[in-house]
Amino acid sequence: MNANEIIDILETMYPDAHCELIYHNSFELAIAVMLSAQTTDNAVNRVTPALFARFDSVEAFANATVDEIARYIKSIGLYRNKANNIQKLAQKLLLEYDGKIPDNMEDLTSLPGLGRKSANVILSECFQVPSIAVDTHVERIAKRLRLAYKNDSVLTVERKLQKKIERSRWIKAHHLMIFFGRYKCKAINPDCTDCPFQGFCRKDVLKNK
Repeated sequence: MNANEIIDILETMYPDAHCELIYHNSFELAIAVMLSAQTTDNAVNRVTPALFARFDSVEAFANATVDEIARYIKSIGLYRNKANNIQKLAQKLLLEYDGKIPDNMEDLTSLPGLGRKSANVILSECFQVPSIAVDTHVERIAKRLRLAYKNDSVLTVERKLQKKIERSRWIKAHHLMIFFGRYKCKAINPDCTDCPFQGFCRKDVLKNK
C-alpha cells in the first residue's frame, strides 16, 4: 500500500480532520503552537481564551512582563520558558516584521520559540502553503506504516512524506495522520480493532512517543 492509498483510507476515517488549536489570526496560532509543545491541544485551548483577552495585540504581549504572561499559562508545561519566548516573539515581530507573522520558513524559524514543525503548521494553516508538520503523531504513524524507517530523523520523515504524498494533499495528510495517531494509533496501547493497516503496521515502533 503506497502513501496516497493510506491517505485515501484515512480520509474515509476522518473526513473532518483539522487543526484543533483555537485561534483567530496567525499571531494567535503562533502562540498556540508554541504553547502546544509537550502538552495537548486541549490544554492549550483551555488557557488561550483568557490569555488572548488580556493581551489582545502584538504590542500588548511585547510590553508585558514575562511574569504577567506566565500567570495565564501556569497549567502548561514549561510555562516559564514559553512565556519568555512569547514576549521575545512579539518584540521581534514589532522590531523586524512590522508586527506581522512572516509567510516563509526562513523568517518563521528565526523567531523565538518557533521551530520547523511550528513553522510548517503556520504556513499551512494561515498561508495555505503546502506543508507537512511532523509532530510526534505524524512521526509515529509514518514509521509504523512503513513510510519512513525507525531511526529516521524528524526532517528525514518530513522529506520522505513530501516525496511519497501528492503535494496537493500535504496539508490534509498532516491533519489526517494526527487524528489517526491521536484517536486510534496511539503511542501506548493503540486501538488495533478494525484497523485497515494491521497487515503491515510496525506497531512496536515508538511506543514511548
